[in-house]
Amino acid sequence: MAMSKKETGIQGVKDAGLNADLQEIIDAVEDELLVVDPEYRARFANAAILSRYQKKGDSPIGKFCYQVFQDRDSPCQETLWDCPLQKVLESGNLMTVIHPGNLRGVHGYMKITAYPLRDKQGNTKAIVELRRDVTAERELETQILRRHHQLLALNHISSAVSGLYDLDTILKTALDNVLELVNSDIGGILLFDEDTKTLSYRVQRGLSAKYVEETQISLGQSIAGQAAEVGEPIVVEDISKDPRITRPDLVLAEGLKGFVSIPLKAREKVTGVMNIASHVANRFAADDVSLLKSIGDYLGTAIEQARLYDRLAQAGDRYRALLQHALTAQEQERKRIARELHDETSQAITSLTLSLQAIMTIAEMKGIGDAEFIEKVRATHSFAVHAGYEIVRLMKELRPSLLDELGMPAAIHRYAKDTLQAQGINVSAEFKGTDERFPPEVEVTLFRVAQGLIGNILEHSEAKNTLIKLECDEKECMLYIEDDGKGFDVRKLTRVDPSGRGAGLFTLKERVSLVGGHCHINSHPGQGTKVTVKVPLMQV
Repeated sequence: MAMSKKETGIQGVKDAGLNADLQEIIDAVEDELLVVDPEYRARFANAAILSRYQKKGDSPIGKFCYQVFQDRDSPCQETLWDCPLQKVLESGNLMTVIHPGNLRGVHGYMKITAYPLRDKQGNTKAIVELRRDVTAERELETQILRRHHQLLALNHISSAVSGLYDLDTILKTALDNVLELVNSDIGGILLFDEDTKTLSYRVQRGLSAKYVEETQISLGQSIAGQAAEVGEPIVVEDISKDPRITRPDLVLAEGLKGFVSIPLKAREKVTGVMNIASHVANRFAADDVSLLKSIGDYLGTAIEQARLYDRLAQAGDRYRALLQHALTAQEQERKRIARELHDETSQAITSLTLSLQAIMTIAEMKGIGDAEFIEKVRATHSFAVHAGYEIVRLMKELRPSLLDELGMPAAIHRYAKDTLQAQGINVSAEFKGTDERFPPEVEVTLFRVAQGLIGNILEHSEAKNTLIKLECDEKECMLYIEDDGKGFDVRKLTRVDPSGRGAGLFTLKERVSLVGGHCHINSHPGQGTKVTVKVPLMQV
């Protein structure tokens, strides 16, 4: 007569020498608990393990554990199953192992913790096994490792293309790294043309020139076109047998089989497709596709950023060309106005001054007119002389003759003295390596920079002293202008106000950048202002 589950458990407790009062507590344990003697016979099993293995009233009690749990005729060997019983018997220590196996008809993992059960003399009389299904934990661990691998791969790709702005360089670097990650040597990146609505190869590895040149895929056409249209990866076990390909002759000639097409997306917009192929069928697993999909999303964004950077660079080039044209036109207009003032206005005012002087002389000698008339002529003469001075000053502002005749250092020094010292601001100047003439672009740029800075000192600084240094060698010219005025907070001057505040410094920096130089402004409230400008000579 077969014993019931309750009677079997109690008999197991007695056979194992355990306290029968623990039966209810042990049966309440969710994990499986088994007691095995040194001969591998099961002596006790709790309710969890009995409900799993007992069939038709039979009990695992008294049977060999390797028969019950592994359906084997002999003890498990280490190469197939790491049995903890013998090791616990030999060492007398607790041991934990995790075994893969068939759990309830499904592949899973069992965690077994085995520890010795000793008698009063300390001898091991049985082994207690606590068995737990850890399949979910292992799957979660596998998922975490997979995600970690993907993050590492993405970080690797990100690091490889970080700091790159040229689209072709980004694509080549990314493709090389992707092929290395998935252990393949055939692949390419096709970019989507918004105008023609087609995909064509931009970079590739392992493909023939004929294949690349003749591959022009419309949206929705072939495998890559479908991947771009639906925005999801498409995996093909053997592309040479796939009816969707439009040029089977090219695919056969390349010997392509295993194939995966990954859309490259930026903000849900497909910018291209990355194809990875192999000469072996069914080459790409789900993990590969998951990794490639994550990389595809990153590359899509990188492609969009590179295109935006390229458009921004082109806009910058156009802006600099327009600015250069404007500055050149400005210099030409300055020359024209200065020339006209010299040739026409200045001569006319000079003639007027001489004529007024002659009228005064004749009137005084011949007694023509009264005192009031003479005084008005004298006042008009004075105004004409002043106008002549102003015309000369304006001509120097527009185009100082010293810049053409004696060069940049003399023009800067003379302009500073005429502008600042006349207003009580002391000027000190130091020039080194400036004996020879420099390219016109350098001389005009540095003079206009000095002119603008001197104007700022006069108008805003409230300075008492100004230092001007100009040092040149075979590589560059360095202009340094310092004042002891009230200074300002450079950090607050980040843009040109509608009032025009900041336009002078902005134009100064742009003018210097046009000749390949750079400008640094150092100023703090109450500490004056220091401006350093460096312009290369080799590039001009």
